[in-house]
Amino acid sequence: MPQYERILITGAGGRLGTVLRPGLAHLANKIRVAGRRPFDDLRPNEEEAVFELSDMDATIAATEGCDAIVHFGGAALESPWQTILDSSIRGSYHIYEGARKNGVKRVVYASSVHAIGFHEVEAQIGVDAPVRPDTLYGVSKNFVESLSRLYWDKFGIETACLRIFSSFPEPTDRRHLWSYQSFDDCVRLVEASLTAPRVAHTIAFGLSDNKVKTVDNSGANHLGYQPQDNSEPFRAAVEAKTPPADPKAIATRYLGGFFCELGHPDDEKA
Repeated sequence: MPQYERILITGAGGRLGTVLRPGLAHLANKIRVAGRRPFDDLRPNEEEAVFELSDMDATIAATEGCDAIVHFGGAALESPWQTILDSSIRGSYHIYEGARKNGVKRVVYASSVHAIGFHEVEAQIGVDAPVRPDTLYGVSKNFVESLSRLYWDKFGIETACLRIFSSFPEPTDRRHLWSYQSFDDCVRLVEASLTAPRVAHTIAFGLSDNKVKTVDNSGANHLGYQPQDNSEPFRAAVEAKTPPADPKAIATRYLGGFFCELGHPDDEKA
Protein backbone atom coordinates (compact mmCIF):
# COMPACT_ATOMS: atom_id res chain seq x y z
CA MET A 1 0.00 0.00 0.00
CA PRO A 2 1.66 3.30 -1.05
CA GLN A 3 2.38 5.62 1.86
CA TYR A 4 2.18 8.78 -0.27
CA GLU A 5 -0.03 10.03 -3.04
CA ARG A 6 2.78 11.88 -4.83
CA ILE A 7 6.54 12.20 -4.24
CA LEU A 8 8.64 14.78 -6.08
CA ILE A 9 12.19 13.72 -6.93
CA THR A 10 14.48 16.54 -8.03
CA GLY A 11 17.66 15.65 -9.87
CA ALA A 12 15.77 12.62 -11.17
CA GLY A 13 17.99 12.41 -14.24
CA GLY A 14 21.21 12.26 -12.23
CA ARG A 15 23.27 9.30 -11.05
CA LEU A 16 21.35 8.76 -7.82
CA GLY A 17 18.03 10.13 -9.02
CA THR A 18 17.97 7.51 -11.76
CA VAL A 19 18.33 4.81 -9.11
CA LEU A 20 15.77 6.33 -6.74
CA ARG A 21 13.00 6.46 -9.34
CA PRO A 22 12.35 2.69 -9.46
CA GLY A 23 13.56 2.21 -5.90
CA LEU A 24 10.92 4.49 -4.40
CA ALA A 25 8.12 3.74 -6.87
CA HIS A 26 6.23 1.49 -4.44
CA LEU A 27 5.96 4.28 -1.87
CA ALA A 28 3.63 6.54 -3.88
CA ASN A 29 0.82 6.38 -6.39
CA LYS A 30 2.66 8.99 -8.45
CA ILE A 31 6.33 9.89 -8.72
CA ARG A 32 6.94 13.35 -10.15
CA VAL A 33 10.39 13.28 -11.71
CA ALA A 34 12.05 16.67 -12.09
CA GLY A 35 15.04 17.67 -14.18
CA ARG A 36 16.44 20.25 -16.56
CA ARG A 37 15.56 18.19 -19.64
CA PRO A 38 12.57 16.06 -20.63
CA PHE A 39 12.63 12.36 -19.74
CA ASP A 40 12.36 9.78 -22.50
CA ASP A 41 11.85 6.79 -20.20
CA LEU A 42 8.84 7.65 -18.03
CA ARG A 43 7.39 4.70 -16.14
CA PRO A 44 3.63 4.10 -15.76
CA ASN A 45 3.38 5.84 -12.38
CA GLU A 46 5.70 8.74 -13.28
CA GLU A 47 4.97 12.27 -14.42
CA GLU A 48 7.63 14.78 -15.39
CA ALA A 49 8.37 18.36 -14.44
CA VAL A 50 11.04 20.12 -16.49
CA PHE A 51 12.50 23.32 -15.02
CA GLU A 52 15.57 24.98 -13.57
CA LEU A 53 15.75 25.12 -9.79
CA SER A 54 16.80 28.76 -10.13
CA ASP A 55 13.30 29.49 -11.50
CA MET A 56 11.31 30.16 -8.34
CA ASP A 57 7.84 30.06 -9.88
CA ALA A 58 8.51 26.83 -11.77
CA THR A 59 10.08 25.16 -8.75
CA ILE A 60 7.20 26.08 -6.45
CA ALA A 61 4.73 24.89 -9.08
CA ALA A 62 6.48 21.51 -9.20
CA THR A 63 5.84 21.00 -5.49
CA GLU A 64 2.06 21.42 -5.82
CA GLY A 65 0.12 18.29 -4.98
CA CYS A 66 3.14 16.54 -3.46
CA ASP A 67 3.21 14.87 -0.04
CA ALA A 68 6.99 14.53 0.15
CA ILE A 69 10.05 15.82 -1.68
CA VAL A 70 13.28 13.92 -2.33
CA HIS A 71 15.60 16.79 -3.14
CA PHE A 72 18.62 15.47 -5.03
CA GLY A 73 18.86 18.33 -7.54
CA GLY A 74 21.48 21.07 -7.76
CA ALA A 75 25.17 21.17 -8.58
CA ALA A 76 26.57 17.64 -8.40
CA LEU A 77 30.21 18.63 -7.84
CA GLU A 78 32.35 21.63 -7.00
CA SER A 79 31.29 24.30 -9.50
CA PRO A 80 31.65 28.03 -10.19
CA TRP A 81 30.08 30.19 -7.52
CA GLN A 82 27.25 31.37 -9.77
CA THR A 83 26.21 27.79 -10.46
CA ILE A 84 26.32 26.91 -6.76
CA LEU A 85 24.34 30.04 -5.90
CA ASP A 86 21.64 29.58 -8.53
CA SER A 87 21.05 25.84 -8.51
CA SER A 88 21.99 24.69 -5.03
CA ILE A 89 21.36 27.68 -2.76
CA ARG A 90 18.58 29.64 -4.45
CA GLY A 91 17.13 26.43 -5.88
CA SER A 92 16.90 24.78 -2.47
CA TYR A 93 15.28 27.87 -0.99
CA HIS A 94 12.70 27.62 -3.76
CA ILE A 95 12.09 23.97 -2.86
CA TYR A 96 11.45 24.83 0.78
CA GLU A 97 9.21 27.74 -0.11
CA GLY A 98 7.26 25.37 -2.33
CA ALA A 99 6.99 22.92 0.55
CA ARG A 100 5.80 25.66 2.90
CA LYS A 101 3.26 27.14 0.53
CA ASN A 102 1.90 23.80 -0.69
CA GLY A 103 1.77 21.93 2.60
CA VAL A 104 4.53 19.39 2.01
CA LYS A 105 5.44 17.97 5.40
CA ARG A 106 8.61 15.95 4.72
CA VAL A 107 11.75 16.51 2.66
CA VAL A 108 14.68 14.14 2.15
CA TYR A 109 17.74 16.15 1.17
CA ALA A 110 20.92 14.91 -0.49
CA SER A 111 23.56 16.57 1.64
CA SER A 112 27.14 15.35 1.42
CA VAL A 113 30.29 14.34 3.23
CA HIS A 114 31.68 17.58 1.83
CA ALA A 115 29.61 19.48 4.39
CA ILE A 116 32.04 18.11 6.99
CA GLY A 117 34.96 17.33 4.67
CA PHE A 118 37.69 19.03 6.71
CA HIS A 119 37.21 16.79 9.74
CA GLU A 120 40.06 14.32 10.02
CA VAL A 121 39.27 10.70 9.33
CA GLU A 122 40.56 9.66 12.75
CA ALA A 123 38.24 12.09 14.55
CA GLN A 124 35.34 9.59 14.45
CA ILE A 125 32.77 12.38 14.39
CA GLY A 126 29.06 11.97 14.98
CA VAL A 127 26.14 13.56 13.18
CA ASP A 128 26.26 16.51 15.61
CA ALA A 129 29.85 17.53 14.81
CA PRO A 130 30.44 21.15 13.73
CA VAL A 131 30.25 21.73 10.00
CA ARG A 132 33.60 21.98 8.20
CA PRO A 133 32.94 22.30 4.46
CA ASP A 134 35.76 21.55 2.06
CA THR A 135 34.44 23.44 -1.00
CA LEU A 136 31.78 25.91 -2.12
CA TYR A 137 29.79 22.78 -2.93
CA GLY A 138 30.12 21.79 0.73
CA VAL A 139 29.07 25.28 1.82
CA SER A 140 25.88 24.93 -0.21
CA LYS A 141 25.12 21.71 1.69
CA ASN A 142 25.66 23.54 4.99
CA PHE A 143 23.27 26.25 3.82
CA VAL A 144 20.48 23.80 3.06
CA GLU A 145 21.04 21.90 6.29
CA SER A 146 20.60 25.21 8.14
CA LEU A 147 17.66 26.25 5.97
CA SER A 148 15.91 22.95 6.62
CA ARG A 149 16.49 23.38 10.36
CA LEU A 150 14.71 26.74 10.19
CA TYR A 151 11.81 25.30 8.21
CA TRP A 152 11.39 22.53 10.82
CA ASP A 153 11.57 24.83 13.85
CA LYS A 154 9.43 27.59 12.37
CA PHE A 155 7.11 25.84 9.90
CA GLY A 156 7.04 22.19 10.98
CA ILE A 157 8.49 20.74 7.78
CA GLU A 158 10.52 17.62 8.61
CA THR A 159 13.83 17.01 6.83
CA ALA A 160 16.30 14.17 6.77
CA CYS A 161 19.64 15.59 5.59
CA LEU A 162 21.62 12.66 4.22
CA ARG A 163 25.37 13.29 4.16
CA ILE A 164 26.11 10.86 1.36
CA PHE A 165 29.76 9.81 1.07
CA SER A 166 30.58 7.83 -2.10
CA SER A 167 27.53 6.26 -3.71
CA PHE A 168 28.57 4.48 -6.89
CA PRO A 169 28.01 1.07 -8.51
CA GLU A 170 31.20 -0.12 -6.82
CA PRO A 171 34.30 1.26 -5.08
CA THR A 172 37.02 2.44 -7.45
CA ASP A 173 39.78 3.60 -5.09
CA ARG A 174 41.08 2.92 -1.59
CA ARG A 175 39.14 5.78 -0.01
CA HIS A 176 35.94 4.18 -1.27
CA LEU A 177 36.68 1.11 0.83
CA TRP A 178 35.45 3.11 3.83
CA SER A 179 33.33 5.80 2.14
CA TYR A 180 31.30 3.50 -0.14
CA GLN A 181 27.50 3.41 -0.22
CA SER A 182 25.92 1.01 -2.67
CA PHE A 183 23.03 2.19 -4.80
CA ASP A 184 20.73 -0.27 -3.03
CA ASP A 185 21.77 1.09 0.36
CA CYS A 186 21.21 4.64 -0.87
CA VAL A 187 17.65 3.67 -1.78
CA ARG A 188 17.27 2.01 1.64
CA LEU A 189 18.39 5.19 3.39
CA VAL A 190 16.00 7.41 1.44
CA GLU A 191 13.14 4.97 1.96
CA ALA A 192 13.85 4.85 5.71
CA SER A 193 13.80 8.65 5.76
CA LEU A 194 10.42 8.69 4.02
CA THR A 195 8.82 5.99 6.16
CA ALA A 196 10.20 6.68 9.65
CA PRO A 197 7.35 7.67 11.99
CA ARG A 198 9.15 10.85 13.01
CA VAL A 199 12.10 12.60 11.39
CA ALA A 200 11.90 16.18 12.75
CA HIS A 201 15.30 17.53 11.66
CA THR A 202 17.76 14.69 11.25
CA ILE A 203 21.29 14.55 9.92
CA ALA A 204 22.49 11.10 8.87
CA PHE A 205 25.57 9.71 7.16
CA GLY A 206 25.09 7.85 3.89
CA LEU A 207 27.36 4.81 4.06
CA SER A 208 27.12 1.09 3.58
CA ASP A 209 28.13 -1.30 6.36
CA ASN A 210 31.82 -1.12 5.52
CA LYS A 211 34.44 -2.90 7.61
CA VAL A 212 36.32 0.31 8.34
CA LYS A 213 34.01 2.82 10.00
CA THR A 214 35.09 6.45 10.08
CA VAL A 215 32.02 8.16 11.56
CA ASP A 216 29.35 7.47 14.18
CA ASN A 217 25.87 7.32 12.68
CA SER A 218 24.07 6.38 15.89
CA GLY A 219 22.49 9.83 16.16
CA ALA A 220 20.27 8.88 13.22
CA ASN A 221 19.24 5.43 14.44
CA HIS A 222 15.62 6.53 14.71
CA LEU A 223 15.40 6.52 10.91
CA GLY A 224 15.65 2.74 10.96
CA TYR A 225 18.27 2.60 8.19
CA GLN A 226 19.93 -0.80 8.01
CA PRO A 227 22.57 -1.02 5.26
CA GLN A 228 22.87 -4.45 3.69
CA ASP A 229 26.00 -4.02 1.57
CA ASN A 230 29.68 -3.32 2.16
CA SER A 231 32.90 -2.74 0.23
CA GLU A 232 34.69 -5.97 1.16
CA PRO A 233 33.79 -7.89 -2.04
CA PHE A 234 35.70 -5.21 -3.97
CA ARG A 235 38.71 -4.84 -1.66
CA ALA A 236 41.12 -7.19 -3.42
CA ALA A 237 40.51 -5.67 -6.84
CA VAL A 238 40.77 -2.08 -5.57
CA GLU A 239 43.99 -2.74 -3.65
CA ALA A 240 45.50 -4.54 -6.63
CA LYS A 241 44.98 -1.62 -9.02
CA THR A 242 45.60 1.37 -6.73
CA PRO A 243 48.77 2.09 -4.73
CA PRO A 244 48.62 2.65 -0.97
CA ALA A 245 47.63 6.19 -0.05
CA ASP A 246 50.14 8.60 1.46
CA PRO A 247 48.99 8.87 5.10
CA LYS A 248 50.23 12.47 5.27
CA ALA A 249 48.39 13.64 2.15
CA ILE A 250 45.47 16.00 2.62
CA ALA A 251 43.23 13.75 0.56
CA THR A 252 44.02 10.88 2.92
CA ARG A 253 43.78 12.74 6.23
CA TYR A 254 40.38 14.35 5.76
CA LEU A 255 36.90 12.95 5.21
CA GLY A 256 36.43 15.06 2.08
CA GLY A 257 39.28 13.40 0.21
CA PHE A 258 40.60 15.24 -2.84
CA PHE A 259 37.89 17.90 -2.54
CA CYS A 260 40.02 19.30 0.29
CA GLU A 261 42.80 19.94 -2.23
CA LEU A 262 40.68 21.80 -4.79
CA GLY A 263 41.27 25.50 -5.34
CA HIS A 264 38.60 28.12 -5.82
CA PRO A 265 36.58 27.04 -8.88
CA ASP A 266 36.35 30.56 -10.31
CA ASP A 267 40.16 30.84 -10.46
CA GLU A 268 40.19 28.21 -13.21
CA LYS A 269 38.49 30.64 -15.58
CA ALA A 270 41.30 33.21 -15.29
